[in-house]
Amino acid sequence: MPRVWKIVSWIIGVCVALIVVLLIVIATFDWNRLKPTINTQVSQTIGRPFAINGDLSVRWQRERRASGIGSWIPWPEFVAQDIRVGNPDGASQPLFAQLEALRFRLAPLPLLAHRVEIPVLYLTQPSIDLERNAQGQANWNFDLADSGSSSTWQLDLHAIGFDRGHVTLNDAITKSNLQITMETLQRAIPYSEIVAQQSSDAREQASKTVGASAKTALAKQADKEGNEPGKTNAAYQFVWQAVGKYQGLTVDGNGKTGGVLALQQTDQPFPLQADVHIGDSHMALVGTLTDPLHLAALDIRLWFSGTSMAKLYPLIGVTLPDTPPYATEGHLRANLKRGASHFSYDHFRGRVGGSDLSGSLTFDTGGARPKLSGTLSSQLLRFADLAPLIGADSNAQKQQRGDATPQPADKVLPVEPFRTDRWRAMDADVTFSAARIEREAQLPINALSTHVIMDNGVLTLDPLDFDLAGGKVASNLHLDGSTTPMKGTIRLKARHLKLKELFPTFEPMSTSFGEINGDAALDARGNSVAELMGTSTGELKLLMNDGAISKTLLETAGLNVANIVIAKLFGDKTVKINCAASDLTATNGLYDTRLFVFDTEDATIRVNGTVNFASEKLDLDVRPASKGLRILSLRSPLYVKGTLKNPDVGVQPGPLILRGGGAVALGIFAAPVAALLPLVAASRGAPDNTCATVLEQMRGSSKAHPAPLPAKTAPKATPAH
Repeated sequence: MPRVWKIVSWIIGVCVALIVVLLIVIATFDWNRLKPTINTQVSQTIGRPFAINGDLSVRWQRERRASGIGSWIPWPEFVAQDIRVGNPDGASQPLFAQLEALRFRLAPLPLLAHRVEIPVLYLTQPSIDLERNAQGQANWNFDLADSGSSSTWQLDLHAIGFDRGHVTLNDAITKSNLQITMETLQRAIPYSEIVAQQSSDAREQASKTVGASAKTALAKQADKEGNEPGKTNAAYQFVWQAVGKYQGLTVDGNGKTGGVLALQQTDQPFPLQADVHIGDSHMALVGTLTDPLHLAALDIRLWFSGTSMAKLYPLIGVTLPDTPPYATEGHLRANLKRGASHFSYDHFRGRVGGSDLSGSLTFDTGGARPKLSGTLSSQLLRFADLAPLIGADSNAQKQQRGDATPQPADKVLPVEPFRTDRWRAMDADVTFSAARIEREAQLPINALSTHVIMDNGVLTLDPLDFDLAGGKVASNLHLDGSTTPMKGTIRLKARHLKLKELFPTFEPMSTSFGEINGDAALDARGNSVAELMGTSTGELKLLMNDGAISKTLLETAGLNVANIVIAKLFGDKTVKINCAASDLTATNGLYDTRLFVFDTEDATIRVNGTVNFASEKLDLDVRPASKGLRILSLRSPLYVKGTLKNPDVGVQPGPLILRGGGAVALGIFAAPVAALLPLVAASRGAPDNTCATVLEQMRGSSKAHPAPLPAKTAPKATPAH
């Protein structure tokens, strides 16, 4: 037995000695001997030069955060000094990255299962140079060598720790040249403190861009983000600053981040904060990022402000309309995946010019084209703020943007083209409603609602409804921007528009019970208002009862042609209108008056002829017929020639119109009158609609006097009487 114990003792002693010798060798081993091998292997793997130029060392100590037997076994901590990674051929700089040191601890037990587990990889004073040329070749894309067989080893990196450093970006595709520096904060700053400070700063910037009303509107958004579970323990440890150019615009930004980015633990949020000015657009954010390997949980408060939302396109890649100065605040959540990202901007509110705006939007990139969806609402929408969205902004605003098209001196219809170049870059499905719309001259438009759909360059607003002057306008609009020229279609029904509300400052209508009813159905093609009107085909019907008209009113409305005609017929006095009825047909921009009649207390005025919106030329006859013994200031027919810009109104040659001749002249209008009767039916609720009586008389006259209209004669300048 003693001999057996001696053998066992020798074996144990030899093993212990070997372990001790091994530990001594490992502890005293000069790891720098491995640098040539490591440099060669890494260089071959990443396809570019790699070198550890400084000291390579290993220290051993227990890991207190480990559990079980792992807490008793010493863990090696590797430290490599002065690491340099070269650039591929063709780069302007020799180095891609340079580190003062790289440090990490390695869990020993997982090595038995061929798993390299690193809790935290620390980067000390990194300096990184990022480049991409015009052909799309980027130095941050690594061509890893293929060994031909799959490795049995697995890398398990839990987190990355940062230190002060410097990043340079030169990107020919995005026209970017940025310098980013990162420094350590003197103290860690709690998440809630950063939220409060960023909210205050963003609202101050909003007030500078939009006005004090924007600061008040954004302040209504409760600052509750700082107390959200999972964020109260987050702290900011580094401050960064960025200067340079992006998309050719000047960049000046700063922000703060955490110190350790957890790559796998989704319960450890990484705090982010940024305050960036790009051109005249301002973007600020504060929030957290978790699960960065999959970019699946970006959760931030986001502020935008600037002179126009359209200028955000090169920054965020979302096609937005031209707007007045704006400011918004909301909650952005993102699930970022290559080719199929999802963003949601929830419960945001803000100001656009003098209008308020709120709602929720989503943006998805997983389809054939990115798609914007959501719901927007406004309690007060100023028409001046809405105008740029529909191409009605002023020349001064367009000049400021640098996209104004000179309007020809002899044209009235706007030639400014619609900006359809970006319509095919994105799809949309957005509903919008506004409780009230204000505009100059106090035009009472209320309760606007529309459903906007953009599909591969085709824009549809269906419905496009709003309340106007106590009545309702129901319409739908279809614009096909995928073709050149653009194709457009509009269908519109206007019902019960009250005259006293439509013209609130015109005293003669203040007690009127009259109203307007009308229908429109037009198809057109073209990339401007002038082109669309110049190619329009369809019909327009309008009926107005118990109204009034005057030279002053028409001057205010900018109706130059009608102003001159009324002045010649009635002088400067206000004329009460029993009924105004029109039925126009359009063919390629040529509008023909199937029926155009004004019935007044003194006379019935019939307008016959055409208006060519393609050339803006006028060719109309105006034929007044006095009633009974009433005498007009002008009883001879008028001609209306010239253009919309420069009309030529004069007296037709020939004898005075005989009293009562109007009844004969109206005799051929049976069909047009019948076409307008549905508009009378639509206004049955109005008391004593005089148009019903007038149209019935006209239809009755057509049966008794089926006489043709007098032939047109060439206009000549002759005396009125």
